[in-house]
Amino acid sequence: PRLPAMASDSGDGHATLKRCLGVLRDARNDSEQFAALLLVTKAVKAGDVDAKTRRQIFDAIGFTFPNRLLTSRQPPAGCPPHTFRALGLTLLACFCTDPELAGHSQILNKIPTFNDILLSPCDPDSISMVDDVYQCLSAVLATARGPKELVTKGTVSALCQAYLNGGHGSDRALTLLVGLLAIAEAKCWQRDAPQLLAVLSKLSGDFLKAEDMTKFELCEVLPHFIPLSPPLTENSQGSECLCRLYKGLADVLGSKLSQSQRDPALKLAAGLVQACGAEWIPAGSAGSKFLALLVNLACVEVRLTLEEPGPMEVEGKKEVVTACYVLMEMGIQECLREESPLLENVQKMQLMRVMEEAFGAVIFCLRQVKQEDLQDPFIFASVRVLGAWMAEETSSLKQEICELLPFLVDYARKLFKEGSPAVSLPQAELVSTKGAALAQDALRFLLPGFCHLTAEDRPRDILISEGAPALLCEYFLQQWEVLTSESTAPAPLTSTEMSLQTLCGIFLNLVVTAPDLVRRDKVFSSLMDVLLNSLPLLLPQKHHLVLAANIATLGLMMARILVGSAALQGTKSAKEFFGAAIRFLSEAHTAQADPSSDGLAVAVSPSYVSAWDDICELWFLGMQALAGCIPLFPWLPHAVLQARWLQALSQLLSRVAPSSVDFELVTAFQAVLVELARASEQCRDVILSHHGTEWASLYGMAALEQCLAEQ
Repeated sequence: PRLPAMASDSGDGHATLKRCLGVLRDARNDSEQFAALLLVTKAVKAGDVDAKTRRQIFDAIGFTFPNRLLTSRQPPAGCPPHTFRALGLTLLACFCTDPELAGHSQILNKIPTFNDILLSPCDPDSISMVDDVYQCLSAVLATARGPKELVTKGTVSALCQAYLNGGHGSDRALTLLVGLLAIAEAKCWQRDAPQLLAVLSKLSGDFLKAEDMTKFELCEVLPHFIPLSPPLTENSQGSECLCRLYKGLADVLGSKLSQSQRDPALKLAAGLVQACGAEWIPAGSAGSKFLALLVNLACVEVRLTLEEPGPMEVEGKKEVVTACYVLMEMGIQECLREESPLLENVQKMQLMRVMEEAFGAVIFCLRQVKQEDLQDPFIFASVRVLGAWMAEETSSLKQEICELLPFLVDYARKLFKEGSPAVSLPQAELVSTKGAALAQDALRFLLPGFCHLTAEDRPRDILISEGAPALLCEYFLQQWEVLTSESTAPAPLTSTEMSLQTLCGIFLNLVVTAPDLVRRDKVFSSLMDVLLNSLPLLLPQKHHLVLAANIATLGLMMARILVGSAALQGTKSAKEFFGAAIRFLSEAHTAQADPSSDGLAVAVSPSYVSAWDDICELWFLGMQALAGCIPLFPWLPHAVLQARWLQALSQLLSRVAPSSVDFELVTAFQAVLVELARASEQCRDVILSHHGTEWASLYGMAALEQCLAEQ
C-alpha cells in the first residue's frame, strides 16, 4: 500500500503516525511492515511522540518486532548493514522512555546486546545506535531491578571499555558508571575491579595533568571511583592512582581558590580519607604540610559555615561540611598517633588549637537544633564527629560539652527509641559524601566520650539526671542481642563488641562512683541478669576474651552492691556466672621456664598474652571484687573448691621463683586467699595441706600467715 507522508509533508504528525500504526497492524509481509516502521522510527527520532502515542506504538508492535529486527542479519537492498538493528534499537529506546517498559524482562534481557554495541567499532552509520543504547541503559538504571541486572550482565566492564576507548558517547559511559557506583558500589568493584581501576587510572592521570576547570570537574567525579574496599593501597596500580591524586590535590589546595573550586577538592580529599585513612599522604615534610593544610582548611570551612549561619547557607553547605568532619576526624587520629607520626609535635599542637575552635562551632550549631531537625543526617554527622573529639580530648571545651549533654542524651535516646536496628557499619559508610544510608545509632559514637565523662563529678551528675544510665542499660541489652546473633567464628572486632566493652567501662565508673544509683535503679538489676547469663556463653570463645574480662569484672563489682538481689541467692545463673568468673581469673597465669635461671617463673598464660594489655587492669580489679564477694555469698567458697583453684594456685606458687611474682600480683592473690580462709574451714584446710604456711611466708603474705595461724 502507498504509505502516508509524515508530518513535515502533511502537517499532521499524530494523524500520520496513527495511519502508520494501522498499516503496521494490517501489514501482510515484512516489506510492508518495514516501510511503515521507517516512518514510525522517523517520528520517534524527531521527538514527535508523546507518552500516549508511544504506548500506542508499543501496543501495535510489542517486543516481538524489535526483537526480530535486532536478530536480522540481511539488510534491505542498498541499506547499511546495521539498518534492521538500528531500527530495533530506536524502537526499544522509545519504549524505554516509559519507566514501566524500561524494567520489563524483554528490555533487561537485551543488556548483553547493548553491551556488544558499546564495544563494537563505531562508524558514522552506527552513531545513532550508540545513542539509542545509552538511552536504553540510562532508563534501565533508573528502574528497581535495573542496577543489579546491569552489574550481573557485564555492563560495568562494557562502560569502562567504552569510556577508555574515548569514542562517541564516552562521556555518557562515565555518567552511567557514576550512577551505577552510587547504587551498587560494592558489587561493581567485586565483579569488575580491574576495569574500574583502569578508569580511575585514566581519571587520576587527567586530574594531575589538567591546568583548567577540568581539574575541578574531575574533583566531582573522582570520589565515585574510590572504593571503600578492598583498599587501593593493596596493589601497585591503585597506589599509583593515589600518588597522582595526592599530587593533584596538593596543587589544587596550595593555590588561591574560590569557594566553588575548594568545596569539590575537600570532598575528594574526604573520600580518600574514608577509603584509605591517611595512607595516601606520603611521609616527610611535604606530606605533613599537606595534611596540616587539609585539616586547617576543613576547620576554617566548619567555622565559617556554622558560627554565624543563615539557614539557607548551612543547607547548601551540609555536604562539604560533612566532608570536613571526615578530615577533622583524621586530624584527631594523626595528632594522637605516636608510631611513625606524619605530623611534628609543633604541628600537632597548632592543629589541636584550630580543631578546638572548629568543635566550638559544632557545639554552637548543635545548640540551635530544633526538634523537627533531629532526623537530618547532617545533625547525625555533627554528633558523630563531636563524639570522636570527646573520645580523645577530655579537657578542652568541657563547660560547653557539659551544657550540651542534655541534648546529646535526648538525641541519642530519640534515635534509639525510633528503633533503627543496631548495625555494624564501617565508619566510612556513615558519611553522606558516599551516599550511604545512615545508621541512626548515635550512641555508638558517644560511648567513648561518656566513658571519660562518667569518671568526673559534674558531667556524671548531668548524665544521671538526664536518665543516661537507663538508656545505656537498654542499649547494652540490644547490643548483646546483636552480638549473640552474629557468627561465632573468630572475626575482626565489630563495632557491637567495641560498644559493649565501652559500656562496661561506663558502668564500672558508675559502680565505683555512684553505688547508691546502682543499688536503687531497677535497670541495674536487669543488667545484672544479662551479665549472669552472658559470661558463661562468652568465656569459652577465646576471641571474645576482652569482652569476657569486662563482663566478669563488672558482674563481680555489681554483685557486691546488689547482694540482696533474688538473682544472686545461689541461683543456677549466679553459680554459673561465678564459676565462669573464677575460671577467667584462675587461668590467667602459669609457670614457664625462666631464661635467666634454671628455674620456673610466673607468666601470663599463652591464651591471655595477646589480650593482656587490654585486660590486665580488669583482671586485678576482678580479683579485688571477688575478694569482696566471698564474705557476702556463703556458697562462693564451695564454687572455688569445685574449680580446684586453691590446689592449682598453691602448686604455682610452690614451683616458681618468688622473685618472678611481683608485689601487685602477690597482693591480689593474698586478698582472695585470706577471704577464702576466713569464710571456709574447708578452704583453710586445703591451703594448709598444700604447704600454705611455707609459701605464705616465702612471698611475705603476712595477712594470710596470720589467718592460717588462727585456730
